[in-house]
Amino acid sequence: MTSSFLLSLTTFAYLLCTVLYLSGTIFRYKPLLGAGAIAGAATLLMQTAGIGLRWMESYRMGYGHAPLSNMYESLVFASWAIMVIYLVFEWRVGQRALGVFPSLFSFLAMAYASFSKDIDSKIQPLVPALKSNWLIAHVMTCFLGYSAFALSFGISVLYLIRKRSTAGNPQPQAGALLPGASQLEWFNYQMVLFGFLWLSVGIITGSIWANSAWGTYWSWDPKETWSLITWFIYAALLHARNLQGWKGERVAWLSIIGFGCVLFTYFGVNFLLSGLHSYAR
Repeated sequence: MTSSFLLSLTTFAYLLCTVLYLSGTIFRYKPLLGAGAIAGAATLLMQTAGIGLRWMESYRMGYGHAPLSNMYESLVFASWAIMVIYLVFEWRVGQRALGVFPSLFSFLAMAYASFSKDIDSKIQPLVPALKSNWLIAHVMTCFLGYSAFALSFGISVLYLIRKRSTAGNPQPQAGALLPGASQLEWFNYQMVLFGFLWLSVGIITGSIWANSAWGTYWSWDPKETWSLITWFIYAALLHARNLQGWKGERVAWLSIIGFGCVLFTYFGVNFLLSGLHSYAR
């Protein structure tokens, strides 16, 4: 069994997770949510095995690098990180109705990675700029941050749905099993804080790596610039919430805007702008 087959199978398994979580939420049937959680954990184990197998295949081909070097591999890792963070979060807070967005995001990331004609899934040798021990540290920390922001985006959308359901526009099927608006707001804050810390570490490790590879800590490359813009947006969100008393819909919308910047940093910069990070396609 090859890693490509196993990871492609993971795509459909995440789709099953999404269907189970969504059905359980819509029909207000908790056993379906439990099945979604079990399917999510099983899929995560299968994906972990696929990533490990791809790493082993890289060694057998003589490359020997972690599967974090291009868009295909980073999408696979992003979907994995989203589910790891979410399942730990679900275990902590016991709110399985929040699983719709994480499983959907993981499915979409894997589907795009596996079936898009724009992405090459073949294992390839590292370009010179990536031959560094900083590769794993930088990519993993950045994508842990991005994955937490994806979860924050999902929670923000659910928060807005919840607020509408308690503001004279009932949506019982969508909101019945969701936690209250105040809980969702707190969950959103925790996820943003978690993501912000990891993104900060990712930017720092990237700067150290850039100095090692290119002789400068910061070159205002498009990827670096948009990463900094994203960092400032989430820094502004945390500042507004903690020091200015912002809560509720303003924080939710700012979180949604921040995730839009995350998507542009990852997809928009890679496909629309050229720079030192163009090898990440």
